[in-house]
Amino acid sequence: MTSGAASAAAPPVPDSRTGKGAQTPPHPWRPTRRGLEDAALAALAPVCAAVLALGGLAVWTASGGAGSPARVAVADARLYLPAPGAAETAAFFRVTNTGGAPDTLVEVTSSAVGPGIALSRHRMTEGNAAYREPAESLPVPAGGTLDMSPLSSDVTVPVPDAARWRTGDLVPFVLRFADGEPVGTLAVVVRPGARE
Repeated sequence: MTSGAASAAAPPVPDSRTGKGAQTPPHPWRPTRRGLEDAALAALAPVCAAVLALGGLAVWTASGGAGSPARVAVADARLYLPAPGAAETAAFFRVTNTGGAPDTLVEVTSSAVGPGIALSRHRMTEGNAAYREPAESLPVPAGGTLDMSPLSSDVTVPVPDAARWRTGDLVPFVLRFADGEPVGTLAVVVRPGARE
């Protein structure tokens, strides 16, 4: 009489290649050649993706883009000559960021103006009328430019009572950023609409 364990074992399977004898089926936990090939192919795709990603990061790092802080420069600073009796005017700056991280313009000050300078954005209504909206900050993209204009954004500047600005005068401003160092510049007083 056979034991219960022997009767539960799988019966021998005839060898399909030779048709002779019996072949024991493979153990379920023993890797087969086909199983190993399938596993290797399944692992190959994520490994290749990781190698490509690391290669791309290495190139980006070597070129100075990865982890480099924002590097801002200010150019083309203009202050519109205020109309007689006007309470405020506008200043425009071109802020270029050559760094690998974005930054944000958060404040503009001037020793020649005093308090009350504010950032603003220009918006259009459905009837195509423009209006100015206060802004807490203005973004300066990594590798990009914040180019202020009467159609995008500006700095609202209150006109001091003692101001006697004339076309060509230079007015000092300091631009402060969320991450970068403050940048000082001189804005030239121009007639409204001028880009010089």
